[in-house]
Amino acid sequence: MKLKPIILLSDYQTLRDLVKRNTDTSISKEAQQLSDELDRAIVIKEEELNKKIVRIGSEIEFEETKSKRKMKIRLVLPENANLKEGKVSLLAPLGVALIGFSEGDEVNWEMPGGTTQLKILQVSNEYLIE
Repeated sequence: MKLKPIILLSDYQTLRDLVKRNTDTSISKEAQQLSDELDRAIVIKEEELNKKIVRIGSEIEFEETKSKRKMKIRLVLPENANLKEGKVSLLAPLGVALIGFSEGDEVNWEMPGGTTQLKILQVSNEYLIE
């Protein structure tokens, strides 16, 4: 059974607006994938939030399970993306793959190089501005 993403209501509204506003044809596939993920997401209120769920602004350490390669990124809105600083856009394939999942989850996602499996090792929302 495929895991369903869990999205905080305020993040859900931001992400829906982001998809709706997207006019960049180079990322239209990712915007559609994000929209599809939002369609199947479980939307929760702030008081129901588990601090280990990946959300806008989360710092995530994950592993590509086949190669065992570990990475650490921060998930940000497209205008704040900067790969040199480890800030990955929510509309990047990796961002779409991770949003709404939790520490310990393994997710399969279609990346430019083919389907890959990612295991979320650690999620920090410590620095989020609420």
